[in-house]
Amino acid sequence: MTDLGQQVLRLDISGMPLEWIDYRDAVRLYHTRQVAYACGSLLYRLRGGINAHSGNRSVIDVNSIIATTGNTHVLGKVLRDYIPPLNNQTLFKRDGFLCLYCGEHFPSTMLSRDHVTPLIQGGADVWTNVVTACRRCNNHKAGRTPEQARMSLLAVPFTPSYAEYIYLKGRRVLADQMQYLLAHIPRRSPLRARILRDVSRH
Repeated sequence: MTDLGQQVLRLDISGMPLEWIDYRDAVRLYHTRQVAYACGSLLYRLRGGINAHSGNRSVIDVNSIIATTGNTHVLGKVLRDYIPPLNNQTLFKRDGFLCLYCGEHFPSTMLSRDHVTPLIQGGADVWTNVVTACRRCNNHKAGRTPEQARMSLLAVPFTPSYAEYIYLKGRRVLADQMQYLLAHIPRRSPLRARILRDVSRH
C-alpha cells in the first residue's frame, strides 16, 4: 500500500481533472457519498470503527483517481478559459528545470524567472513572456531582450492548460494519473512529449 503522502487526483463527474487532494479529503468525500466512481490503482485501505449492531468494521478503499458529484456545466467553461497563477516553482517545472538560454539543467535554487521582453521595456509578467533561466544567463541578459543580448531562446513560452497545470502541481504523479492527465492535454502541447517519456519510464 502507498505511503499516506501520495496525492489523489480528483475529477468532476464528467471526468475533467480538478485538483490534487490528500487522503483525508478523499476519505471525507467517500464518507459523504460524493464519490461517483473511482479508477486507477488502489492507494489506501483505511479501517474505521466497529459497528455496535453488526459487529462489522468499516473499510474505505481510496483509489489514485476519484470522480466526484457536482455541477460540471459551468465548471467546464471556467476551466476552458482558466489562466493558472504564475509562480516560480510551476514555471521551472513547465520548462523542465532547464535554463532556456544555455540549455543546462539546474536545481530550483539556482534558477530564476526571466522576462523575455523585460518589464522595463513594457513586457508583462505573464506565462507567455516568462522563461526559466539560470542566474548567470539572467544576469548576463539583464534588462535586454534576447535579440539585444544576442542570446537564443530554446523554446517558446506558453500558458499551461488547466490539465497541464494540474500535472505541474503534482508532487509525485503516478503512472496511471499521468496517463489520465495525458488524455486531457492537447496533442500540440510542449509538455506532452515529456509526460509520455515519464509514463514510459514507469
